[in-house]
Amino acid sequence: MQFSSKEDIEAPIADVFAAVTDFEAFERQALRRGIDVQRKGDVTAPEDGLSWQATFEMRGKPRDLDLTLATFDPPNALRFDAMSNGLEGQMVIDLMSLSQQRTRLAVVVTFTPKTLPARLLIQSLKLGKAALTRRFKLKVADFAKSVEKRKRKRA
Repeated sequence: MQFSSKEDIEAPIADVFAAVTDFEAFERQALRRGIDVQRKGDVTAPEDGLSWQATFEMRGKPRDLDLTLATFDPPNALRFDAMSNGLEGQMVIDLMSLSQQRTRLAVVVTFTPKTLPARLLIQSLKLGKAALTRRFKLKVADFAKSVEKRKRKRA
């Protein structure tokens, strides 16, 4: 199962990359949502291999997630690999400078089931894929707007 979205952001690529790699802010968001997050590595000098372990509840069951920064290519790309209860995932974030003040953000998230329960979960998600895709694109667009808003506040 795959979700993808592209957004053009009115900000330099360095500003967008800084926002995408603000790992501490993402950790705080997860904690506010009741997700227990443990980081392994230094976010002040991120590199391949930086990882997180998260515990959360989804569909009434506790889930564990291992998330690893597999590719760190400033300011162009990031790739995260994830493993959770028989479900493997990958998130690729690509940035492309369209001009000095405009950047294209492309996000692709892929899930692959490795066990029968994970296959059943993916099958149930596929039933609502249109709604999930809409929500995913909305979240990416909201992130893009927040980056633009931060840039305007600094200017």
